[in-house]
Amino acid sequence: DLLGKGREDSSGDFTKGAGLDNSSIKKILLFLKKKSTEMNDLTQRAWAEQLSSDPDAILLDVRTLEEVQQGHIPGAKHLDIMNAGAFMEGAKDLDKTKSYYVYCRSGGRSGQACMIMNSIGFEKAYNLMGGFMEWQGEKTI
Repeated sequence: DLLGKGREDSSGDFTKGAGLDNSSIKKILLFLKKKSTEMNDLTQRAWAEQLSSDPDAILLDVRTLEEVQQGHIPGAKHLDIMNAGAFMEGAKDLDKTKSYYVYCRSGGRSGQACMIMNSIGFEKAYNLMGGFMEWQGEKTI
């Protein structure tokens, strides 16, 4: 079992012999669930507000070059997540102490990029929910 010693008894208490009570287990599971789902998805408004007040902010556009040429947020660095090798190489060169505000067309690829960045040591990667399609801030066209 997951706890090593514990076995579920007829009352549903699987912590007997593991030295943990149900309350402790629930707290641990809640903490882990929160951590695993803490994706840093931000609404358009929250993303823009946080971006404007963050001195370590770096914009990261993870769309294809063709999409970027159709318009982008000024000042954004481009790393195409569809080119996995180039994305990983480019990510390795980024400063992990900075905050990355990541966007794509609709928020899906940028969410994946944030998860990848988190998995390789970036603690501050923020996904723009709704992506460039819903962006109401400054942009080039």
